[in-house]
Amino acid sequence: MEQPPGGAASADAADDAVEMLDRPLPEGVRHRVVALVSDAFGALTVTELPAQLRQYARFTPTRRAKFAGNAMAAALAGDVAFRRRIGERLRETQPELSAALEAGSPPAAADPVDVAAAAYVLRPDGWVKLLAAAGEEAQRADAERADEESRRELERLREELDRARAQTKSETERLRSDLDAARKEAESLQRKLRSAANEVKRAEAALRRGRAESDTVRAEAAAQVSAAESETRRLRARLSEAEASVEAGRRAAREGRSVEDMRLRLLLDTVLEAAGGLRRELALPPSSMRPADTVDAVEPGRMSPKDVAARALSDTDPALLDQLLALPQAHLIVDGYNVTKTGYPQLPLEKQRLRLLGGLSMLAAQTGAEMTCVFDGAELAAPVLLAPPRGVRVLFSRAGVTADELIRQLARAEPSGRPVVVVSTDREVADGVAKAGARPVASVLLLKRLSRV
Repeated sequence: MEQPPGGAASADAADDAVEMLDRPLPEGVRHRVVALVSDAFGALTVTELPAQLRQYARFTPTRRAKFAGNAMAAALAGDVAFRRRIGERLRETQPELSAALEAGSPPAAADPVDVAAAAYVLRPDGWVKLLAAAGEEAQRADAERADEESRRELERLREELDRARAQTKSETERLRSDLDAARKEAESLQRKLRSAANEVKRAEAALRRGRAESDTVRAEAAAQVSAAESETRRLRARLSEAEASVEAGRRAAREGRSVEDMRLRLLLDTVLEAAGGLRRELALPPSSMRPADTVDAVEPGRMSPKDVAARALSDTDPALLDQLLALPQAHLIVDGYNVTKTGYPQLPLEKQRLRLLGGLSMLAAQTGAEMTCVFDGAELAAPVLLAPPRGVRVLFSRAGVTADELIRQLARAEPSGRPVVVVSTDREVADGVAKAGARPVASVLLLKRLSRV
């Protein structure tokens, strides 16, 4: 399509100057104008398009209307040649509407929005009035549609209100019926409650009578038990007297026979020693009894491993620890940090543990004694990753429990009579384990012994 002559463009510009809109296009008319331009856009070449619209040449009409609507409306309003090209395209696609508008008699049956959009593009004589009239008609049609929608909405709301009223009435009647049923049930429950209260009162009265009877029977039984206990004590006293008399008689009989028994055993031993060969053949055991063994007396107490180990040795002599660990089934419990902080406090805690456990492992291999090393773990955020050496049990105290308390628990867990040695300089620990029967020794004693390993 060729560019119109300069005279025609000047005439169109003069017409536009004479007839101009005094208000913005209605929104519906604007959308219809953009749609007309977008549909006619595809029939133009790139050179026929304004520079600002050429980037949208390959867009579909829908995408052009969406992304280039404002640009097309601005070009249509400001570029007369572009508007003439769009008008020619509109005359080709809608000849009847275009001819009627240019003749000044728009069809009455046409959509006012279509009429206004076509008038804005074609700009016939009186197009501003046509646009205004079409806009008013469109607004009137919109108002009528809005009124119609409002009426339909009002009718719908009235119907919903009638249904709600009917539903409310039905719900009210149902609630009244439920309330009457609830009242009747409440009255029935009140009657049952009064009956149950009467039953409870009768049961309480029977319970009081039963308690009174039980108290009477209990008092009688207590009196009988007291009498029976008195009789039992009297009979036990008589039984004790009888047992004492019997034991005295037996003791007298044993003392009377003891001299003769001794002589007989001496003669028998003489015969047995003379007949050693016969005794070996017969495998008769030698007599272990002596006349003095028959005399009733108190024997002296036996020396404990603790007393044996303490003889003639200093508390700081490593030989004392060797004697204690040489006892049968000896168990050495070590207060770990007490020893390491006494011997090598300058090392980090990890290296202190490793050095002490290495020495204890070699000591266990030399002595064969059971060894347990206890460290304080009450404030540890996580368990210590440690591989215990052979022959040494490594324990950390739990949260809230100190290593001192764990050592005392270990000492109390051992059976009475087993040699248990606890290494700690802490006086409270030493006193606690001593009460449990263990032998406390100072940390320096173990350090001296380990220095010889």
